[in-house]
Amino acid sequence: MRVAVRQSGEVNPHQTADVRVPRSQAGSSPQHLLTTLLGEYLDSSEADLPSTAVIAMLGEFGVSESSARAALSRLVKRGLIATRGNRRPPVYHLTPQAIAKHRSRMQHFLNFGSHPVPWTGEWLLASFSLPSSAQASRHALRRSLSALGFVGLYDSVWIRPGSDAAPVKEALRGLLHHVEGARWSVLHARFDEESGPHGPAAAYDLTALASAYADFVQQYAQLRAAARNGEVDGARALVARTSAMDSWRKFADVDPDLPAHLLPKPWPRPEARETFLDIHTTLGSLAQARLVEVTTPHWPEASSWITHFRASRNPSRPEPIGGRPPVR
Repeated sequence: MRVAVRQSGEVNPHQTADVRVPRSQAGSSPQHLLTTLLGEYLDSSEADLPSTAVIAMLGEFGVSESSARAALSRLVKRGLIATRGNRRPPVYHLTPQAIAKHRSRMQHFLNFGSHPVPWTGEWLLASFSLPSSAQASRHALRRSLSALGFVGLYDSVWIRPGSDAAPVKEALRGLLHHVEGARWSVLHARFDEESGPHGPAAAYDLTALASAYADFVQQYAQLRAAARNGEVDGARALVARTSAMDSWRKFADVDPDLPAHLLPKPWPRPEARETFLDIHTTLGSLAQARLVEVTTPHWPEASSWITHFRASRNPSRPEPIGGRPPVR
């Protein structure tokens, strides 16, 4: 989903060198789908997860056994999961780093849009000048700036609301220190006309973002009503809840979260958030129960480990529900 800014090429802002979370893709690849499921329903690195249980889990989404095994292999390479011993069939566990990353991401997704943005009027500007021979570095820098929530105001001037300059300074240093002739600056600024045609708000395609939120509400309206009326069984709950999360998480990554006075009126995000929360909360226990049902034949301890996250209407720290309490 590239709807928040006129420049494209965003990168998942929560990737790290140790745990590389796969980027969202058009349609869910088995690797991305498995990452979502593990983040939503498993919250302990102590759980021994047989490969056959993962195959059964992904089978609920129409993923073949060979594709499921390939997804497991890729997540091992990315540091999200690791093998436990030399058992056959293989047994996996989430790494402690992955657990920490999943909790942080779940908090980000479930809290997103819950409170108005405190606004001081301050913007960060990142400007840079690179030689024409450094096109690869220019593209990498643009991707990194997008990942940090920046948008191009002009060709080599990028902006974002807020005042925390440390992440962008680190990115600029890391990407440009080896580029001969590269120059860059980070500034704190205020605009006389924030919402005018020459102000920072003009850099964002808010019309497209509003349309995407409205489409989300319409797409999930029938499921929301069915969930409220108790008309969704476990198999459908698992697939539908995962789909809703996958759609919502993209908003949490691409919405620049601008202050209210810069947004079109009415702004559809609150209704989209309520739609998501209704589905995510109402279907949580059903989806968890379905995962336990399909994995228990391969993993007798499934009911002790499988859990689900839930947000309140005014969340401060989403916690897993059911399963074993996480090890603190």
